[in-house]
Order: sequence, then structure tokens, then C-alpha cells
Amino acid sequence: MAVTPIPIFIGYDPRERAATNVLLDSLYQHSTTPLAMTPLVTPQLETQGLYRRERDPKQSTAFSFTRFLVPHLMGYEGWALFMDCDMLCRADIKALWDQRDDRYGVMCVQHEHVPGETVKFLGEVQSAYPKKNWSSLMLLNCNRCTRLTVDYVNTATGLELHRFHWLDGDHEIGALDAGWNHLVDVQAAPTAAASAGGPGLLHWTLGGPWFRDQRTMGGPLAAEWFGARDDAMKLWD
Repeated sequence: MAVTPIPIFIGYDPRERAATNVLLDSLYQHSTTPLAMTPLVTPQLETQGLYRRERDPKQSTAFSFTRFLVPHLMGYEGWALFMDCDMLCRADIKALWDQRDDRYGVMCVQHEHVPGETVKFLGEVQSAYPKKNWSSLMLLNCNRCTRLTVDYVNTATGLELHRFHWLDGDHEIGALDAGWNHLVDVQAAPTAAASAGGPGLLHWTLGGPWFRDQRTMGGPLAAEWFGARDDAMKLWD
């Protein structure tokens, strides 16, 4: 029986290349099924005529808006997974994939995150808005995301995109298990490994240990990230 790889799109920012590479490796290392992974590289999307937005002063990453092109890239067919690059996978991503539910247009971890800080990593502006971080990891039911045309993604406001105004209402947003988007140093630190019920995905939304000035962000979780990086770079005899 043919096995279709899970299509995963990863937000890419050139300042976070190390984070992207470690995330890619962590996904492969824990997965029990084939994965088809595509970093969303802004210059490539611009060259193809898919992305033409001017840089928004409130835009903290290169992929703030490119994530919403995923349904178009999928031909508005099937499901796809989007995730920010500042994450680390510690469990089999198939367990997340298996949560998809055709009743919904999009599924995500529904945080209640009201940031107290005004500045993120590298001095970027920290914006507060309802559904904060919901779009950082999305299971997208692409045939129900047809309003996310190229023109809409390039002209809609940031709030319209990140607050899911392209759906018919909040009833089209399904909830994922909270462990699939654990916000490091925002939520209480996990006390267990993924195999013992801890979060399957760690998300350094405030900036991660790949930045020189944030090498200890997350405490023991920073050490876990460095361990994953070292494993990815290991030379085998």
C-alpha cells in the first residue's frame, strides 16, 4: 500500500537557519512515517510571484505572512502542517497528524497568551492580539482555506490573517493537544519527556538558544536543544 508523506511547511528566516536545521532533523529522527518538508523561503516565493508584501514594522520574522500561502502551494487539496522554525520536535509528528478532523478548516493549539514584554528577540516588536501564537503551528484543511488566495495573502492585514478572518467563524477552528506547541519561558516548564507525557513540540517564541544572547533561554530546554543540534552534526565512524 502506498504511503503518502506528511506535507510539512516550515517558516524560514535567514537569521534562524540553525533553528530550522535542528527542527528538520528532530522531525526526521522521531517520525515513524515519511515526511515531505518545505521551508518557506521568502525570496523563492517572491521570484515565483507569490509574495510581494512590503515589510511590516510589526513583522518580527520573514515568515509572518508567507505561512498563509500553504493552501495555495497545496493546490487547495488535502491537509498540510505549518510550523514556525523556532521549534524542536521531541515526539512522533504522526501523532499530531492523526488529530486532523475534517469538521474544521484549521486546527491549532489555542493558547491564552497575553505577552507582558514589548520586545522579542533581536529587538523585534512584540505584538499583542487575540489568538496570539495560534498560527505558529497549524493543521490546514486546504480545501476549506480557499479564501487564502495569493492576492488575499498579499493584501490582507496581519490581524485578518493571524486571527483567521478567512474562515467563516471560530467554529471552523479545531483545538489540538496543548503539548504540540509548548511556549518556552511563557508556559510553566515541562517536568517530563515526551515519552512520559511531556510536550511533543517545544516553541521558543521569545527567541531561542541559537541566538548568542539567548543561549540559556529555557534553562534545561536550551541544553536539550543544544543536544539535538550536536546529534544532528555528529560524525559517525
